[in-house]
Amino acid sequence: MHFTKVQISELMRKHAEKENGLHDLMEIMLESMMVAERSEFLHENPQNKGNGYRFGHAYGQGRKLEFRIPRDRYGNFHPQILAILRNQEEECDRLAGVLYTKGLTQEQVGDVFEQIYGQHYSKSSISRMVDSVRTQVNAWLERSLESYYPVMFVDCVHIKIHRKRSVSSEAFYVALAVTEEGRRDVLGIFNIPTESATGWSDIFDTLKERGVQKIGLMVADGIKGLDVVVGEKFPGTPLQRCVPHLKRNMFAKVSHGDKGALASDLRDIFRTGQRDYTIEMAWKKWQDMCERWGKDYRAFKLMRNNADYKAYMTYLNYAPEIQSMIYTTNWIERLNRDFRRVTRMRTAMPNEESVLTLMGSVAMEHKAFDRLLPNITCDKTLFPD
Repeated sequence: MHFTKVQISELMRKHAEKENGLHDLMEIMLESMMVAERSEFLHENPQNKGNGYRFGHAYGQGRKLEFRIPRDRYGNFHPQILAILRNQEEECDRLAGVLYTKGLTQEQVGDVFEQIYGQHYSKSSISRMVDSVRTQVNAWLERSLESYYPVMFVDCVHIKIHRKRSVSSEAFYVALAVTEEGRRDVLGIFNIPTESATGWSDIFDTLKERGVQKIGLMVADGIKGLDVVVGEKFPGTPLQRCVPHLKRNMFAKVSHGDKGALASDLRDIFRTGQRDYTIEMAWKKWQDMCERWGKDYRAFKLMRNNADYKAYMTYLNYAPEIQSMIYTTNWIERLNRDFRRVTRMRTAMPNEESVLTLMGSVAMEHKAFDRLLPNITCDKTLFPD
């Protein structure tokens, strides 16, 4: 029986109007095209023969398409149309992954796909699409590391997640390092609900298991006990505490009218870029400042001779050109802002894995980390030849 193109078109139109009709037609057409491809292939290879079918699938219009893929006796036939479908599926997976890692929820990604393709994509379909992102991020977070990093910055960002039918803000630890080539690299992201020196101890053990043997300088905020942990895990590593963190804490100790004068004193103490300015000079200025301010604020008297505050001046042991880079955790705090940007669209993340996937993808794609840091390798204590 022979049909004209018009008759075939009319039959297809009528079938498409039925429930699941368009879905059926797509499967029939794909299968028919592959059968025609095999016929052409066997015509050009007369020594070969057809050898039945195998089942396959693809995704179209938000639904799973199932069809039979024709085979040949020697396994040399590969339908071109199937390769096109796979490329489209990979492109959909890539697009879904990009949208998800830019901060959209799975439901929002599904809405975007519905607008583009005119068909609803289920949450499970979108989840399948972003699986490749999760796989890539997990592999990256567990990768082997270099044995030596000249500078390591550590800090925490707090993200709300669901856990046991409740929502709580949990700490996600971030370790950012400068490589020997002078580039920044996120070494790891870890979830331990509460920030503590003990938590950092466990994380440093993990970094050592992945290959890290030595750190030139550790830069961190003022978490209590971290100096002891650093000394245990990486003996001989100096600790630089974040100066801006200290300044913010000190501003909170004085009245609003005194903050300007205090800021001026702190700028004078924590100078950068001056080759003739030493730790001894900074410590003397610190003691003098605490003595003056201690007349009005008792807290400053208690700080005057506390040697722990010398950890805020460690940066003065290094080249003036890099002091402004290493006396603060600003680099990692900027990264934390990017982490918050992709998670703030959600009231709370569904679990810690989803947070690690988003944070990991942000860190992997951070373009600024591809650039060499200017002059940082000039310090031969941290960057020996």
